[in-house]
Amino acid sequence: MSRPALHAAVLDALGRAITSGDVPPGAPLTLDAIGAEHGVSRTVAREVMRMLEGLGLVRSRRRVGLVVLGMEDWNVLDPRVIRWRLQGPGRDAQLRSLTELRHAVEPLAAAGAARNAGPEVRGELLDLARRMRVLGEAGDLTEFLALDVRMHELLLRSSGNEMFGPLADVVAEVLSGRTHLGLMPASPVPEALDQHEALARAVAEQDAEAAEAAMSAIVGEVRRALDRRLPGAAAPGGGGR
Repeated sequence: MSRPALHAAVLDALGRAITSGDVPPGAPLTLDAIGAEHGVSRTVAREVMRMLEGLGLVRSRRRVGLVVLGMEDWNVLDPRVIRWRLQGPGRDAQLRSLTELRHAVEPLAAAGAARNAGPEVRGELLDLARRMRVLGEAGDLTEFLALDVRMHELLLRSSGNEMFGPLADVVAEVLSGRTHLGLMPASPVPEALDQHEALARAVAEQDAEAAEAAMSAIVGEVRRALDRRLPGAAAPGGGGR
């Protein structure tokens, strides 16, 4: 295994262990123990721990060494942290939290895109919606997902709000996670395809109110689908698109 691949494998293993609660807050970590468990050198272990420290999952403390931190210290918007949490026992609560974030941000981003997106973006959105219709009706979820991620990225980055653009990677991770975890229907429901087409059309026509309403409908259906699928999910701890 190449060194970058080795780093990634150990980082993923430790990240999942911490975010799942298998390694609880306050637990000490040593380079020797990591090396022995994962069969890597102290150099690799040290570099991985630096990455985890950058994500807020661990911290170096005098006379203690490295200790695991609680969720309040995590960089919860980092795509890697999102991915690890979606793979763990807190997946349901994580999906709820992320969907609530999307519901708060994406309708406003869509309205902003209707006001600020240039002709090329408007044209691409219409093309994406058209192609998503074809792929969705054919049940090609892999390519559909790629186009869906691109549409949401375009809207966030074209919103005119510099705070929304960086959330594109967050939304991409949520969309990918729901698909890869088997939480999506075999084919997108017709209503979702209609809503994406309405969204693209509203942005193309510079109708901010209609764009906001269409995106609100898209994310609102995701929330309702989660409520139907995950009734009574616990608070965060460790349909549409």
